[in-house]
Amino acid sequence: MSDSTAATGFKAGCIQMTAGPELQGNIDQASQLIRQAAGQGADFVLTPENTSFMIPGRRNILANALPEEGHPALEAFSALARELGIWLLLGSLTIDPRTSAEAAAAPPERVANRSFLVTPEGTIAARYDKIHMFDVDIPDGQTYRESRTFRPGGDAVTAELPWGRLGMTVCYDVRFAGLYRQLARAGAAFISVPAAFTRFTGRAHWHVLLRARAIETGCFILAPAQCGTHAEDRQTYGHALIVAPWGEVLADAGEDPGVVVAEIDPARVGEARGMVPSLSYDSVYAGA
Repeated sequence: MSDSTAATGFKAGCIQMTAGPELQGNIDQASQLIRQAAGQGADFVLTPENTSFMIPGRRNILANALPEEGHPALEAFSALARELGIWLLLGSLTIDPRTSAEAAAAPPERVANRSFLVTPEGTIAARYDKIHMFDVDIPDGQTYRESRTFRPGGDAVTAELPWGRLGMTVCYDVRFAGLYRQLARAGAAFISVPAAFTRFTGRAHWHVLLRARAIETGCFILAPAQCGTHAEDRQTYGHALIVAPWGEVLADAGEDPGVVVAEIDPARVGEARGMVPSLSYDSVYAGA
């Protein structure tokens, strides 16, 4: 296991927004908040899962998914990262995995829930497709079957930032601790968890899961979030969080759209892992 941490600190900014069904409206909303975070000194800004849109219904999602090539949101946010000179994590866009030419024929069978890491030059440094599909029946009466619409990714992904290595995850991944251990053992000092957590599950589990992932891995957890009420009364929890490696919450965005920014000291990763060196043990459990 390598430990990819740098001595230089930086500021991370997590966006909290209420995405709607219209792509351009969401681009505008997220862009304003990204500018706000950069204005507060954030060197690395992260947006939530489903930044491009939140649309109910499989048919609607498939009809509105676009290929990565020429995607208006990807182009707009890449240009914004270049303008502001920041690293930018697009929590996720709904991507038609086919080429633009293929996509013109008919809707895809399933799409990708894809996170992008964008450099200050506006180039794509890494991509991650959400691995774990949210197929659940929640006691509040809501039923979710992401696997009907989204194809799961198959690879854990890390990427180099100027301050250390980033591990990339999305939302429901947070319930699978083995993935986070794998990312930490691959040298991640920071892990992104862009999310659109339901209000029901968020109230019960969001804070404790993110703090647990930070403590178990000795990583900073950066979790931008959707909040509020979306189309067809879908409700998300909000509370975008930045959590330190020892488990303390450095910033919490509450329930409304906005931005939180926190100072990140990469040296704290080594300190936490030195006090509780659990990553140095080979687990007897498969996948850990």
